[in-house]
Amino acid sequence: MEVKEQILKEIDRVPEEYLAQILDFILFLEAKAADSGLATAIASESSLAKDWLTPEEDEAWKHL
Repeated sequence: MEVKEQILKEIDRVPEEYLAQILDFILFLEAKAADSGLATAIASESSLAKDWLTPEEDEAWKHL
């Protein structure tokens, strides 16, 4: 049985009062993943800036 199937099976058995906590946890994980992606993008920006911030790049993109 796949993990998703197991989770769905368990959710059917969970008391109603716990469902809000499960939803909160899922949303927390999604936000954490989004924050991680944003942190990676921000971290890579400074290392890529040396290649992006050049007269050659400006020339290549000026028509847009």
